[in-house]
Amino acid sequence: MGFLVSPVPSSFAQVIQMSERDGFEPHESERDLRQVGLTLRDEGDRLRVLARVEPLFGLPPRPWRPPAVRLVPGQWVRWQLNYRFSSAAGIRDWSYWLDTFNVAYGPVDPNVFLSEPTVLVDECGPVR
Repeated sequence: MGFLVSPVPSSFAQVIQMSERDGFEPHESERDLRQVGLTLRDEGDRLRVLARVEPLFGLPPRPWRPPAVRLVPGQWVRWQLNYRFSSAAGIRDWSYWLDTFNVAYGPVDPNVFLSEPTVLVDECGPVR
């Protein structure tokens, strides 16, 4: 759920993807913050963090979404969302996807995401 932080430019995010098809081997890359499923807003003395759920990814149903998290310097949030997919015709097996967003505000140690988060938001729902 957490990895060491690599240095990236401030407008980029460190992205680590893992898949069952390659034995959950971590693959690290950098992505523009606008391409990551988060809304981040600097509010002066706090960072507002909200995970986005696109309408395409509506399963499991999310009748209620938690509010945005506001972090002060030195704090961090782990936000988790899960999804379930099927083929377009519905004749193939289901596939499952878990997004884990670890977001820290301000300077932090490279191992910050290996510890317990200041705030945990678990939006995982039933996938059956």
